[in-house]
Amino acid sequence: MKKRVKKHVPNAITCANLFSGCVGIVFVTLQDDLKIAAYCIFLAAIFDFFDGLASRVLQSFSIIGKDLDSLADMVSFGVLPAFILYRLFLEAPQIDHVSTFLNYIAFLIPVFSALRLAKFNQDTRQVESFIGLPTPANAILIASFPLILREHYEFFDNYILSPYFLVAFVIVMCTLLVAELPLMSLKFKQHDFQRNAYRYFLLLFSAILILIFKFAAVPAIILMYIALSIIQLRFVK
Repeated sequence: MKKRVKKHVPNAITCANLFSGCVGIVFVTLQDDLKIAAYCIFLAAIFDFFDGLASRVLQSFSIIGKDLDSLADMVSFGVLPAFILYRLFLEAPQIDHVSTFLNYIAFLIPVFSALRLAKFNQDTRQVESFIGLPTPANAILIASFPLILREHYEFFDNYILSPYFLVAFVIVMCTLLVAELPLMSLKFKQHDFQRNAYRYFLLLFSAILILIFKFAAVPAIILMYIALSIIQLRFVK
Protein backbone atom coordinates (compact mmCIF):
# COMPACT_ATOMS: atom_id res chain seq x y z
CA MET A 1 0.00 0.00 0.00
CA LYS A 2 2.79 2.39 0.98
CA LYS A 3 4.66 1.57 -2.22
CA ARG A 4 1.56 2.32 -4.31
CA VAL A 5 1.12 5.71 -2.61
CA LYS A 6 4.78 6.60 -3.24
CA LYS A 7 4.34 5.67 -6.88
CA HIS A 8 1.55 8.21 -7.40
CA VAL A 9 3.02 11.15 -5.46
CA PRO A 10 5.10 12.57 -8.36
CA ASN A 11 2.17 12.20 -10.77
CA ALA A 12 -0.13 13.99 -8.33
CA ILE A 13 2.32 16.92 -8.19
CA THR A 14 2.48 16.92 -12.00
CA CYS A 15 -1.32 17.10 -12.11
CA ALA A 16 -1.11 20.14 -9.83
CA ASN A 17 1.18 21.70 -12.44
CA LEU A 18 -1.43 20.99 -15.13
CA PHE A 19 -4.25 22.34 -12.94
CA SER A 20 -2.32 25.58 -12.39
CA GLY A 21 -1.90 26.00 -16.14
CA CYS A 22 -5.62 25.47 -16.76
CA VAL A 23 -6.56 28.00 -14.09
CA GLY A 24 -4.11 30.49 -15.60
CA ILE A 25 -5.75 30.12 -19.02
CA VAL A 26 -9.13 30.90 -17.46
CA PHE A 27 -7.78 34.08 -15.87
CA VAL A 28 -6.11 35.37 -19.03
CA THR A 29 -8.96 34.52 -21.42
CA LEU A 30 -12.13 34.96 -19.35
CA GLN A 31 -11.09 37.22 -16.47
CA ASP A 32 -8.62 39.43 -18.35
CA ASP A 33 -6.24 39.15 -15.39
CA LEU A 34 -2.69 38.73 -16.68
CA LYS A 35 -1.25 39.11 -13.18
CA ILE A 36 -2.97 36.01 -11.77
CA ALA A 37 -2.25 34.14 -15.00
CA ALA A 38 1.44 34.97 -14.59
CA TYR A 39 1.40 33.79 -10.98
CA CYS A 40 -0.12 30.52 -12.20
CA ILE A 41 2.96 29.98 -14.37
CA PHE A 42 5.24 30.53 -11.39
CA LEU A 43 3.13 28.13 -9.32
CA ALA A 44 3.24 25.53 -12.11
CA ALA A 45 7.03 25.90 -12.26
CA ILE A 46 7.24 25.14 -8.53
CA PHE A 47 5.16 22.00 -8.99
CA ASP A 48 7.29 21.07 -12.02
CA PHE A 49 10.43 21.28 -9.88
CA PHE A 50 9.00 19.24 -7.05
CA ASP A 51 7.55 16.45 -9.18
CA GLY A 52 11.04 15.71 -10.47
CA LEU A 53 12.47 15.97 -6.98
CA ALA A 54 9.80 13.62 -5.63
CA SER A 55 10.55 11.12 -8.39
CA ARG A 56 14.25 11.06 -7.47
CA VAL A 57 13.71 10.95 -3.71
CA LEU A 58 11.02 8.27 -3.85
CA GLN A 59 12.71 6.41 -6.73
CA SER A 60 9.40 6.45 -8.56
CA PHE A 61 10.02 6.68 -12.30
CA SER A 62 7.64 5.63 -15.03
CA ILE A 63 7.00 6.20 -18.73
CA ILE A 64 3.50 7.42 -17.89
CA GLY A 65 4.95 9.95 -15.45
CA LYS A 66 7.37 11.26 -18.07
CA ASP A 67 4.61 11.65 -20.68
CA LEU A 68 2.26 13.22 -18.14
CA ASP A 69 4.95 15.73 -17.22
CA SER A 70 5.32 16.77 -20.86
CA LEU A 71 1.56 17.11 -21.30
CA ALA A 72 1.30 19.28 -18.20
CA ASP A 73 4.26 21.39 -19.32
CA MET A 74 2.64 21.86 -22.72
CA VAL A 75 -0.38 23.51 -21.09
CA SER A 76 1.38 25.47 -18.33
CA PHE A 77 4.53 26.48 -20.20
CA GLY A 78 3.33 26.41 -23.81
CA VAL A 79 -0.33 27.35 -24.16
CA LEU A 80 -0.73 29.64 -21.14
CA PRO A 81 2.28 31.90 -21.92
CA ALA A 82 1.11 32.12 -25.55
CA PHE A 83 -2.24 33.52 -24.40
CA ILE A 84 -0.41 36.05 -22.20
CA LEU A 85 1.70 37.13 -25.18
CA TYR A 86 -1.41 37.34 -27.35
CA ARG A 87 -3.03 39.73 -24.86
CA LEU A 88 0.16 41.83 -24.80
CA PHE A 89 0.02 42.00 -28.60
CA LEU A 90 -3.56 43.30 -28.32
CA GLU A 91 -2.47 45.97 -25.82
CA ALA A 92 0.45 47.08 -27.99
CA PRO A 93 -0.01 49.83 -30.62
CA GLN A 94 -1.53 48.34 -33.76
CA ILE A 95 0.37 48.39 -37.06
CA ASP A 96 -2.16 49.25 -39.74
CA HIS A 97 -3.45 46.19 -41.60
CA VAL A 98 -0.84 43.69 -40.42
CA SER A 99 -1.59 43.81 -36.68
CA THR A 100 -4.24 41.10 -36.77
CA PHE A 101 -1.77 38.71 -38.36
CA LEU A 102 1.05 39.68 -36.00
CA ASN A 103 -1.08 38.95 -32.94
CA TYR A 104 -1.28 35.27 -33.85
CA ILE A 105 2.50 34.95 -33.97
CA ALA A 106 2.21 34.48 -30.19
CA PHE A 107 0.91 30.96 -30.83
CA LEU A 108 4.21 29.89 -32.31
CA ILE A 109 5.29 29.54 -28.67
CA PRO A 110 3.17 26.41 -27.97
CA VAL A 111 4.12 24.98 -31.38
CA PHE A 112 7.85 25.17 -30.63
CA SER A 113 7.27 24.20 -27.00
CA ALA A 114 5.63 21.00 -28.26
CA LEU A 115 8.65 20.33 -30.47
CA ARG A 116 10.96 21.02 -27.52
CA LEU A 117 9.08 18.65 -25.21
CA ALA A 118 8.83 15.88 -27.81
CA LYS A 119 12.55 16.21 -28.45
CA PHE A 120 13.29 16.07 -24.71
CA ASN A 121 11.35 12.82 -24.29
CA GLN A 122 13.34 11.12 -27.05
CA ASP A 123 16.78 12.69 -26.63
CA THR A 124 19.04 10.52 -24.45
CA ARG A 125 21.59 13.36 -24.22
CA GLN A 126 19.32 15.35 -21.90
CA VAL A 127 19.86 13.39 -18.71
CA GLU A 128 22.42 15.59 -16.95
CA SER A 129 21.72 18.81 -18.89
CA PHE A 130 19.34 20.31 -21.46
CA ILE A 131 19.62 20.80 -25.20
CA GLY A 132 17.70 23.96 -25.98
CA LEU A 133 15.96 26.35 -23.61
CA PRO A 134 13.66 24.49 -21.17
CA THR A 135 9.98 25.39 -21.56
CA PRO A 136 9.61 26.49 -17.89
CA ALA A 137 12.41 29.07 -18.32
CA ASN A 138 10.73 30.46 -21.43
CA ALA A 139 7.34 30.57 -19.72
CA ILE A 140 8.71 32.26 -16.60
CA LEU A 141 10.30 34.95 -18.77
CA ILE A 142 6.96 35.59 -20.51
CA ALA A 143 5.13 35.56 -17.15
CA SER A 144 7.41 38.33 -15.91
CA PHE A 145 6.21 40.77 -18.61
CA PRO A 146 2.73 41.61 -17.23
CA LEU A 147 4.19 41.77 -13.71
CA ILE A 148 6.91 44.16 -14.86
CA LEU A 149 4.22 46.33 -16.46
CA ARG A 150 2.45 46.55 -13.11
CA GLU A 151 5.65 47.85 -11.51
CA HIS A 152 5.56 50.82 -13.93
CA TYR A 153 9.11 50.55 -15.23
CA GLU A 154 8.83 52.97 -18.15
CA PHE A 155 11.99 51.66 -19.81
CA PHE A 156 10.63 48.10 -19.95
CA ASP A 157 7.09 49.20 -20.82
CA ASN A 158 8.24 50.74 -24.07
CA TYR A 159 9.66 47.38 -25.15
CA ILE A 160 7.10 44.97 -23.74
CA LEU A 161 4.23 46.82 -25.42
CA SER A 162 6.06 47.23 -28.73
CA PRO A 163 4.72 44.94 -31.49
CA TYR A 164 8.17 44.93 -33.11
CA PHE A 165 9.81 43.76 -29.88
CA LEU A 166 7.13 41.12 -29.31
CA VAL A 167 7.56 39.68 -32.81
CA ALA A 168 11.36 39.59 -32.44
CA PHE A 169 11.00 38.08 -28.98
CA VAL A 170 8.78 35.25 -30.21
CA ILE A 171 11.19 34.44 -33.05
CA VAL A 172 14.22 34.41 -30.73
CA MET A 173 12.55 32.31 -28.04
CA CYS A 174 11.17 29.78 -30.52
CA THR A 175 14.68 29.42 -31.92
CA LEU A 176 16.17 28.91 -28.47
CA LEU A 177 13.58 26.28 -27.58
CA VAL A 178 14.71 23.94 -30.36
CA ALA A 179 18.34 25.06 -30.74
CA GLU A 180 21.20 22.59 -30.33
CA LEU A 181 22.39 24.66 -27.38
CA PRO A 182 23.53 22.74 -24.27
CA LEU A 183 22.23 24.37 -21.08
CA MET A 184 22.84 23.32 -17.51
CA SER A 185 20.21 21.68 -15.37
CA LEU A 186 19.54 22.90 -11.82
CA LYS A 187 19.39 19.34 -10.53
CA PHE A 188 21.98 18.84 -7.79
CA LYS A 189 22.94 15.18 -8.13
CA GLN A 190 26.29 15.66 -6.39
CA HIS A 191 27.47 17.74 -3.45
CA ASP A 192 30.83 18.63 -4.97
CA PHE A 193 31.03 22.45 -4.92
CA GLN A 194 33.37 22.69 -7.90
CA ARG A 195 30.99 20.76 -10.16
CA ASN A 196 28.02 22.83 -8.97
CA ALA A 197 29.76 26.22 -8.74
CA TYR A 198 27.88 27.71 -11.70
CA ARG A 199 24.55 26.52 -10.29
CA TYR A 200 25.30 28.10 -6.89
CA PHE A 201 26.44 31.30 -8.59
CA LEU A 202 23.22 31.46 -10.63
CA LEU A 203 20.98 30.84 -7.62
CA LEU A 204 22.84 33.35 -5.42
CA PHE A 205 22.82 36.22 -7.91
CA SER A 206 19.25 35.43 -8.96
CA ALA A 207 18.13 35.83 -5.35
CA ILE A 208 20.02 39.13 -5.05
CA LEU A 209 18.58 40.49 -8.30
CA ILE A 210 15.03 39.51 -7.34
CA LEU A 211 15.37 41.22 -3.96
CA ILE A 212 16.53 44.43 -5.64
CA PHE A 213 14.56 44.53 -8.89
CA LYS A 214 11.68 42.10 -8.21
CA PHE A 215 10.13 40.75 -11.42
CA ALA A 216 12.22 43.06 -13.59
CA ALA A 217 15.17 40.82 -12.69
CA VAL A 218 13.73 37.79 -14.50
CA PRO A 219 14.96 38.71 -18.02
CA ALA A 220 18.46 39.29 -16.64
CA ILE A 221 18.34 35.96 -14.80
CA ILE A 222 17.37 34.05 -17.96
CA LEU A 223 20.20 35.73 -19.88
CA MET A 224 22.61 34.92 -17.05
CA TYR A 225 21.44 31.29 -17.10
CA ILE A 226 22.18 30.99 -20.81
CA ALA A 227 25.54 32.77 -20.49
CA LEU A 228 26.69 30.65 -17.53
CA SER A 229 25.66 27.49 -19.36
CA ILE A 230 27.79 28.46 -22.35
CA ILE A 231 30.75 29.35 -20.11
CA GLN A 232 30.38 26.07 -18.22
CA LEU A 233 30.31 24.14 -21.50
CA ARG A 234 33.46 25.97 -22.68
CA PHE A 235 35.60 25.77 -19.56
CA VAL A 236 34.32 22.92 -17.36
CA LYS A 237 35.22 19.40 -18.49
